[in-house]
Amino acid sequence: MNGNEAHPVAGETSTRNRLERGRGALGPALELVHTGRAPTRAVLTAELGVTRATAGAVAAELEALGLIRVDVRPTAATGSQGRPSHRLEIAEEGPVALAAQVHADGFRAALVGLGGRIVATAPGAEIIGPDPAKVLGSVVEAGAQLLRETGRRCVGSGLAVPSAVAEPEGTALNPLHLAWPAGSPVREIFAAKIHEAGIPGPVFAGNDVNLAALAEHRHGAGRGARDLLCVATGHRGVGGALVLDGRLHTGSSGLALEVGHLTVNPEGRPCHCGSRGCLDVEADPLAFLNAAGRTPGPEVSLLQQSLDLIRTQYTDLTVRMATEALIDRLGLGLAGLVNILNPDRIILGGLHRALLDADPERLRAVVADRSLWGRSGGVPILACTLDHNSLVGAAELAWQPVLDDPLAALGHG
Repeated sequence: MNGNEAHPVAGETSTRNRLERGRGALGPALELVHTGRAPTRAVLTAELGVTRATAGAVAAELEALGLIRVDVRPTAATGSQGRPSHRLEIAEEGPVALAAQVHADGFRAALVGLGGRIVATAPGAEIIGPDPAKVLGSVVEAGAQLLRETGRRCVGSGLAVPSAVAEPEGTALNPLHLAWPAGSPVREIFAAKIHEAGIPGPVFAGNDVNLAALAEHRHGAGRGARDLLCVATGHRGVGGALVLDGRLHTGSSGLALEVGHLTVNPEGRPCHCGSRGCLDVEADPLAFLNAAGRTPGPEVSLLQQSLDLIRTQYTDLTVRMATEALIDRLGLGLAGLVNILNPDRIILGGLHRALLDADPERLRAVVADRSLWGRSGGVPILACTLDHNSLVGAAELAWQPVLDDPLAALGHG
């Protein structure tokens, strides 16, 4: 070192060394805060297995990136043992992911921050036409408008569709309820529209129920589950998803757990898959309205019509019998899945959540009676708790690169 070079100050050197040691912990630390598992710096220290100084350097770096806020106000009550710990919170004005969902009755765009928080949302009520490029153009336009209005930085974009999405191509294999061509390259189209709109960041697409399960596992009714089964029906059809050992299980090419085509009524309705009596056509909103003797109207979605009917006319014998019939069919399908997958928790969304709320004991009894393990303790069956969980899950896809490596994803690596 020559005489003109400055010697590093000892304190600066130790801080730099701590940060260098902690850089590999930035992603795990951010995920702990993102999922609510590290509300304080003390918990973060314990979860990461690092020193207090390293945890402090990691938290400070994440705060400098605009991702979290370190609140220095003490969390421990006055007079309690141990030092008060700094609180860790999501930065309220931090970056967002653009999330989009398309279903049979319309679309919705949203901006979703860390922690699964929906910052802004814009529903689209237009009829979903047969051209995916036109529909996705409208979705992206709505999302771009939200970004302009809020001025938020965008880390990436995710799309949820009611179809199995094949990987690595990102094609929607069976968007039956959208009338889109089979094999539509939805991720490619979505990415093109995103780039045309000048929206930065990587682009992803996935099945809506898979993404709902991912969101519920990180932020909702599935938190803490090791092997989580999610079954839901939204607007048409029935979907399922599985989180194994904390990770979404999509199979070798993204097509795992097409639960809608389990046979639950051998003499039932013809299914679009060519079979008969599948869960897809025996336990969705259209099946419920038909069983209740109601003719679907055009005013609101089939899901909303079904939910309104259960909420306001459950004492009507026809409505109650329709509810019980769908509970029995759903329970039969769930029992088969329990026998195969042995999950430690089941969560239900859409109309299935309403069926559970209407008669939880009946549904649990059917599952217990029909499953091998039902009588030996049973599997907890819970309702999904997040609003717009498929949207939140689509955002999780876009947030994942940031959770993996915050510095690289945000252009600081």
